Parts: sequence; C-alpha cells; structure tokens
Amino acid sequence: QVQLVESGGGLVQAGGSLRLSCAASGRTFSSYVMGWFRQAPGKEREFVAAITRYGGDRKYADSVKGRFTISRDNAENTVYLQMNSLKAEDTAVYYCAAVRAWGTWPPHRDEYDYWGQGTQVTVSS
Repeated sequence: QVQLVESGGGLVQAGGSLRLSCAASGRTFSSYVMGWFRQAPGKEREFVAAITRYGGDRKYADSVKGRFTISRDNAENTVYLQMNSLKAEDTAVYYCAAVRAWGTWPPHRDEYDYWGQGTQVTVSS
C-alpha cells in the first residue's frame, strides 16, 4: 500500500512558477514509476509527466514540454513537478500517481495503482 500526499499548489500569476511535491509512504518508493496528472473543471484527467524508477527516463505532455520538469528523490520518497512560465490553461487540480507494473511507456492513466488527493493550481491571467 502506498499513500501519496501532494503539496505546493496555490495561486500564481501567468508567467510565474510553482513547485509541486508528492510525498509517498512506504519503503518501496523506488519500485514505482511516478506520474503527474491534472484535471480542469469539466474536463477529463490528463497526463502531465512521468518519471521512471530511478529517473533515467522522463516523459511530458506536449502542452507542458519545455516548461515543466519532473524529478524524484528516492531517499526522501518524494516526486516533484517544477512548473515554470505558467499559463491560465494550466489551472487545474494536480494529482500524483504511482504504478509498479505497466504496459507501454508512459503508463496510461488507468494503469496507475495509487493516487494522491490532489492540489489546486490556479494561474491568473
């Protein structure tokens, strides 16, 4: 069982930056691929970024490529999402998720085993 707790969301002006954190419980954090997703009102939850167990591979949605960076610290059981040059369309609830086994890379949303409760990011234009 893995419990995930996100933090770091808030209100920021367009062009600004935020850093989200996701702290995981348990001793097997490095066994999991970690992902970030987001969900805006009235829209489906969409993929943002994913990172492999030891950070050797990362994948980003086209909409955030070049602006967002996913990273992880296995010693701290934490995954991060650095978000720069934020836009109004980045406004959403952001969720982190964990998966141990998956099919294609990056794992599909439905393959993730564990989810956090989400943190709100609001970008004002």
